[in-house]
Parts: sequence; structure tokens; C-alpha cells
Amino acid sequence: MEDTDRSASISIGGEEYQLILTTRATKEIAKRYGGLENLGTKLMKNENFEMALDEVVWLITLLANQSVLIHNLKNQDKRELLTEEAVELLTSPLELAAYKNAIMEAMFKGTKRNIESEDDSKNTPAG
Repeated sequence: MEDTDRSASISIGGEEYQLILTTRATKEIAKRYGGLENLGTKLMKNENFEMALDEVVWLITLLANQSVLIHNLKNQDKRELLTEEAVELLTSPLELAAYKNAIMEAMFKGTKRNIESEDDSKNTPAG
């Protein structure tokens, strides 16, 4: 699934995955953290290393599975979903730290807004 406008690419166990922030993923994150705005602080505040790893693994699994689910929706050849256990076994803690950047990139791309200003005669400068 190539959707580079709203995804970040990572490799897990030699296989490429696109991390995509979908509406479904946003709902899951909101359930777990109370909203996207709480996610960054939750990840950065985690003093407990094991808990921080669990959160990163959960997020990687969630975001990577979005591309698998989209593929399965659009294609006959179904791909298997990643499990948290598979992500833990196929990655190292060093890789997980690098994946944090990919998570943030996917979140940014998934929430960015294309804002264009309109030339409107009603909006004249005051004064």
C-alpha cells in the first residue's frame, strides 16, 4: 500500500509496513489515551521503560495494521495482521526508538490540514 501523503514507512522482520493514522486508529488512540493530544505526553512521560516499550509496540502494531486492513479491503489477496507479540520478537529496542520518529511522522501526516486563505472582499483591513 503506497500512501506516502499520509504514511511513514518502517521495516519489521524484513517486511515493509506503512504506518497510517486512520479514523479507526484515531478512535483506538482516543480510547486508550483520551485523545491524540495526550499521546505525546503519555509516551514522553513514561518513566517505566517496559511500559514505554509496551506503548510503542501497541502503537506500531495499530498503525502498521491500518495499511494491512486497507490492503485487505481493496484486494483479494489478504495479508495477515501484525500482532504485538510478532512486533516484539521481530524488533530490537534500538529499532523501536527509531520507529518513534515514524510514529510521529504518521501522526503529523494524518492530522495535517491544508489551509488556503481566500481572497474575500468582506475581509478588509480595519482602520
